[in-house]
Formats: sequence, C-alpha cells, structure tokens
Amino acid sequence: MEPLFTPEQLAEIHAYHQPHYIRAAVDPLVHVALVVLLLAVLVRPVYRGATAAAAALERRFGFLRTAPVSRAFFTAMDRLWGESGWGAAIFFALFIDLATQVLYAPANVWFYYVLEHQYGMSNLTPLSFAWIWFKAIVVAALALTALVVGMYGLARRVRRWWLVLGVPVALLMLVAAALDPYRARLYFDQAPLEEGPLRSRITELMRKADIPFSDVLVEKTSVTSKRVQAYFAGQGPTRTIVLNDVIVKELSEDEVLAAVAHEAGHVNEARWPGRIASSLALVALLFLIDQVQRLSARRGWWGVQRTGDIRTLPLVSFLVFLLFNLAAPISGALSREREREADRYGLRLTGDREAFRRMLVKAARVNKMDPNPPRWLVLRGMSHPPMGERISALDVP
Repeated sequence: MEPLFTPEQLAEIHAYHQPHYIRAAVDPLVHVALVVLLLAVLVRPVYRGATAAAAALERRFGFLRTAPVSRAFFTAMDRLWGESGWGAAIFFALFIDLATQVLYAPANVWFYYVLEHQYGMSNLTPLSFAWIWFKAIVVAALALTALVVGMYGLARRVRRWWLVLGVPVALLMLVAAALDPYRARLYFDQAPLEEGPLRSRITELMRKADIPFSDVLVEKTSVTSKRVQAYFAGQGPTRTIVLNDVIVKELSEDEVLAAVAHEAGHVNEARWPGRIASSLALVALLFLIDQVQRLSARRGWWGVQRTGDIRTLPLVSFLVFLLFNLAAPISGALSREREREADRYGLRLTGDREAFRRMLVKAARVNKMDPNPPRWLVLRGMSHPPMGERISALDVP
C-alpha cells in the first residue's frame, strides 16, 4: 500500500513541526516564569501606573461624566463596579495583557507568519497578518474588559458572586453552540455551496444519517491558510455543514463526503453530559477564584484588602492556567476517543473504506500533519489521534 509520505516529505514535515514541539515543551515554563515575575515584582508598580493613567484621563476627560449622552455610561459603570475606580482596574488588566502580547510578539510572528510561509502553509500578506493580529488583540481586550467589570465588579458587591455569575453563564453555555455559525462569520466570508452533485450527495448522506441541517456553506479560508477543513456548526435549526474552499478544491467528491461523514459522527455524540459537567466545572472554578481572592485579602498580598481587588488577576490567571493544564490529559484522551468513534461512524455511514483512507491521507499531506508526533505531546492533551494511527485503524477489518 502506498506510504503516507515519501522520505523527503516526511523530513520536511518533521522540520516544520520540530519548532512547534520545542515551543510546546518550553511554553509552560515561560508562562510560569512570567507569572512569578508579575507576582513577585510587577503587580505593585503596574497597579500604580494604571491608577495614574486612570487619574490622568479623569482630569482630561472628566467633563464626560456630566455630558448628556456619556453620563449614562459612567453612571452604569460606577454601579457595576460599586464605586469609582473601575478605570484603574481596566488599565491594570490591559497593561498586563499588553506586556504579555509584546513579550510573545517575536515568537508569534515567527511561528504564525515566517514559519508558515517558509513551508508554504500560509497565504497571508504582511498587511493581512497584521490586520488579523490587530482584530485578535481588540477582541481579547474587549473580553478582558468585560471580565474585569463583570466578575470583579460583582465580587466587590455580592458575597456569593460566584453563584450569581456562575449559574446564568453555565446555563448559557448549554445553548451557546447554537451561535457557532454566526461567530465563524466574524473571521471568514461564507457562501452557500453551489447546487450540483456534491451538494446533492451531502444532502442524501445526511438524510441517510437522519441529521437535519439548515445549509451547506463554503468558508473562504484560503485567504489566510492552505489547510483543508470541514466541520458542523450550530445545533438544531442553526446547524450548518461548513466546508472550507481548500477542501472543495483539493479533495474529490467521495473524499469530501468521507470528511462530512466523520464530522456527522460528532453530531450524534452524547453532548449533554459533557456540557453539564463543563457548566458545573465553571461554577466550581468561580468558587475557587472567590477563595483565592479572599485569601489574598486576608494575607494583604500586594496591598489587597478586600474581595474583588484587581491586583489578584495575575494569581487568578495562574490558577486557571494550572487547572486547565492538569485537566488537559484527561480531556485530550476523551477527545481522541470521540475522534476514533467519529471515524468508525463515518466509515459505517459511507461504506467506502478507500475514499475514507484517501481523505485522511490527503488531509495529512495538505495540512503537513506529523503522522507520529512525540508520545508526550499526545498524552499531554492532543485533541485528535495521530494521523498514522487513524489511517492504520482503517486497515483493520
């Protein structure tokens, strides 16, 4: 049987992935070192700088507090925060985030622009790369601001804030997947798959699987990347089948059907137990954050004297980092098993073992997937089984 890669291709793939493996090993150590630096040295001076910046803006633009339109915003923010001072808290969080962005900027440019172009995986121009990066920074800043005002503002005013915040957010998480089709459009243009044999065969395949869907869309990711991709977005009435324009171009109809069949396997997964567990885990995490804030106030760390002090943010971030890294091996193992079952389901649905194998082989070649990545990386939390393992499993009757 034809090998997955020629020796030359395999050598190129190993050269492409080796820097990523080194970064995966080093990144946790860098993160820990950065947190230690923040907690031991930088929290106090950064907070002083944030307070000074907020005071300077207050002096310069304080008239906006009484202006007819803007005063409603300032009144609402004061109420959310419980008092004045939310500006310093937002600046503190943004200063720390900006410092982290600057620290990682050289590595991110090299990994996500230089290395991708070096191995022919990216279509980004310098301008489009900068624009995507800028959008990501803006979205992160807005999300961070909402976190600061929402979580810390509530913690300052309500004793059991973790329950008040956690329960509605957990309930929202249960149905948030319905919004996935709309979130994706923030990043790439989408258009309905044109009428023709492929659309008809996908519709027939979903009828056979008894999976209702609203549309088949082509996502124009080739403006940034040369990777193939297919996924289902949304649930119930918002469920859509999304193919990127690369997979439509690179794969035959039988191979695209195999990819869709694999993704259909995820539709039939028992999702509610996982969603309920995630919602409960969120409430538990917020409770732990509350305990960390209270401990910081009791000990007076960094001058903290009350729950909801923004100076605990680096410690809270480190707690989340630790918990996610501890949970990653378990969640990764569960995810890999779901992917194996989706492969088995897709193969049963299409009944075309050769097309399924060709789909995986082409995906591995186009996406330059390492067929056998380091075992430690897999066990640490890879979401998919190695491609070599997935293809070998197809050869077992």
